[in-house]
Amino acid sequence: MPALPALPALPAMPDGLIVVAKRDCPTCTLVEPLLAELADGELPLTVWVQDDSDFAAGLAGRGFDADLAHSYRLRIEFVPTLIRVEAGREVGRTYGWQRGDWQRLSGRPGLGAALPDWRAGCASKTLDPGVAEDLLVRFGDTGLAARQVALGEAEDEIEACYARGWSDGLPLVPPTPQRVLRMLAGTTRRGDELIGLIPPDLAPCTVEKVAINAVMAGCKPEYLPLVLAAVEAALIDEFGMHGLLCTTMFAGPVVVINGPLGRAVGVNSGVNALGQGHRANATIGRALQLVIRNVGGGRPGEIDRSTLGTPGKYSFCFAENEDPAWEPLSVERGFAANASTVTLFAGEGVQGIVDQKSRTPESLLRSFAASLRTVDNAKLAMAGDALLVVSPEHSRVFIDAGWSKARLRTALEELLLLNGDELVVGAGGIAEGLPLAMAGKPVPKFRPGGLIIVRAGGNAGLFSAVIAGWAASGPVGSTPVSKEIGT
Repeated sequence: MPALPALPALPAMPDGLIVVAKRDCPTCTLVEPLLAELADGELPLTVWVQDDSDFAAGLAGRGFDADLAHSYRLRIEFVPTLIRVEAGREVGRTYGWQRGDWQRLSGRPGLGAALPDWRAGCASKTLDPGVAEDLLVRFGDTGLAARQVALGEAEDEIEACYARGWSDGLPLVPPTPQRVLRMLAGTTRRGDELIGLIPPDLAPCTVEKVAINAVMAGCKPEYLPLVLAAVEAALIDEFGMHGLLCTTMFAGPVVVINGPLGRAVGVNSGVNALGQGHRANATIGRALQLVIRNVGGGRPGEIDRSTLGTPGKYSFCFAENEDPAWEPLSVERGFAANASTVTLFAGEGVQGIVDQKSRTPESLLRSFAASLRTVDNAKLAMAGDALLVVSPEHSRVFIDAGWSKARLRTALEELLLLNGDELVVGAGGIAEGLPLAMAGKPVPKFRPGGLIIVRAGGNAGLFSAVIAGWAASGPVGSTPVSKEIGT
C-alpha cells in the first residue's frame, strides 16, 4: 500500500499541541490518561480520534476524525502522533510513545514518568487497504489527467463499460480513480510519462492510460511494469503493430516473459501455460490488447479486419519455463542472464505436436520438423515465422543427449531446407505454392532467425506445440521484438 502522497506545506494551525490516536492501538490506550494532563497545561491541546467517539471523551478540543480528513491533511502515518505548533507552523513531531520526545514537545518534564520509556505505535487508518487512494481522491490532487466519465445514478458500472465500447467482449473492472491510483503504485514511473503513439490512430499514450486499461483487464499493481514493457515493445517499428491489426490473417501479439520479475508476479510457465487459470497470464496479455483497442482505436470490424481471428486475441501471455541446460529466450536475444524481459511475437493459434514414442533427439527432431513444415501451408516457405514451444518432457530428450537449444534449431533448419520442386504452383495438384522460378532450388521454410524456440509447459506429457507467425518481414510483416522490464 502506498504511503500518503506529498502535499503542499501544511496550512496555518492554531498554536499548541495536536494528538492523533485511535482506540484500536495499545499504545494510544497507554497514553490516553496523559491527554487530560496535557489539556490542563499552558499549551492548547487538540485531539483527533480516528475510530472511537468515546476515546478521551470529555476533553475540550477533542474531535472525531471519522472521515480522516484531518489525519490526511496532517500527514498522519502512525498513531499516536504528537505535533507541536508554533506561529501557525509545525515545529516538532513524534510517533508512538517515547517519553523523552513527549516531555520535550509538551514542555512537561514529568509527563508519563510511570510509563515505560518507549512503546511502538500502530499504523494510521489512513494507510488501511484502499483508504490512502480514497483520501487522495477526496482531499488531494490525484495528478490524474484522463477524462472522468460520470455515470447515471441507476447506471450499472459493468454495463456502462460495455455501452461505451471499452470491452473486448468480457466484463471489465471499472477504472475508478482509486483503482487507477492503486495501479500506478505498482511502478516508479510518473503517470504523465509519454509511452508513445498507439496504432492505428497514433494516439498519445501515457503511463496513466496504460494503468487505466490494466485496471480494466484485471491486473494487480505489480503486473504494471510488465504491461508497460509489453506496450513499449508493441510500438517498436519492426514489430509492425499497425499491420498486425489490419491483416485479414489470424494473428495477434503473443507475450513471452523471461526472468525473475515474471516469476515474482506469478506468470505461469508450467502446467497449462498456454491456457486459462492464471491471473497474470490472462490479464497482462489482455491489458496490452485493451490499450491497442481503447487508446489506439484498434477494434474488430473497423481497422481490425481478421477473417477468422483467434482466441489469443483476448490474451496470449506465458513465461518460458527456463532450464539451466538451455539458454532462455532473453539471453538468446542479447540480454543478461538475470534480466527480466518481454518478447512479442505476432502469432496465430496453437498447433499441437504429439510424439509419445520418440526417445532419441534424431527421431523427435523429425517429428518437430514435419509439424513445422505445415506452418501457413506445407507448400509455402518464408511466409511467416514460427514459435516452437517445447515441453519439459520433450526437452529432456534433447538435454539428456547433450543437445543445446542452438543445436536443435540448427538441426531443424537443415531438415526444413525444402526442395523447390515440391513447393511451386501446381505441384501435388495444389494451386497454392511458390513461383515456378523456385523449381529446382533449395528453399528454407523460415527466413534466417525466423524460428524461435522456448521451453514451457507441465512436467508430464510428451506434447509440444507450434505457434505459427504472421508475415515474415518487409513493409507488411512483423519481426519479433524484446524489451527489458523496468520498474
